[in-house]
Amino acid sequence: MADSTGVNSVTGQELSDWKHVEQSIDIILTTPIGSRVMRREFGSHLPDLVDRKITPRGVLAVYSSAAIAIDKYEPRFRLTKAAIISADQSGHIGLVLYGTYFPRGHLGDYTIAEDQSTRVVIKERN
Repeated sequence: MADSTGVNSVTGQELSDWKHVEQSIDIILTTPIGSRVMRREFGSHLPDLVDRKITPRGVLAVYSSAAIAIDKYEPRFRLTKAAIISADQSGHIGLVLYGTYFPRGHLGDYTIAEDQSTRVVIKERN
């Protein structure tokens, strides 16, 4: 039995467990803060950081924005490490995120844990 279930935002099919968390992380990180009408605080600052120069300060801003947003909105995943795997002139940043997945974290149960990683591509905010 799945610990958490949801709906795939593209296909409408059922998603459960880690796949559901991956979709959640993608939505959190690619949603600009202030863009949701009834949840203005939801999302991350990453879409606003895409077109900045890749300097140590800019990289730190990307990592901290991802960590803050995941910590705030996804209790089933704790970020332990992040890396920028791509950045290009078309306004995309590719991140790989490593951390601990807690299948029942949304219920406050952190007794079951496993290492997981996911990739997210952030596009420039239009």
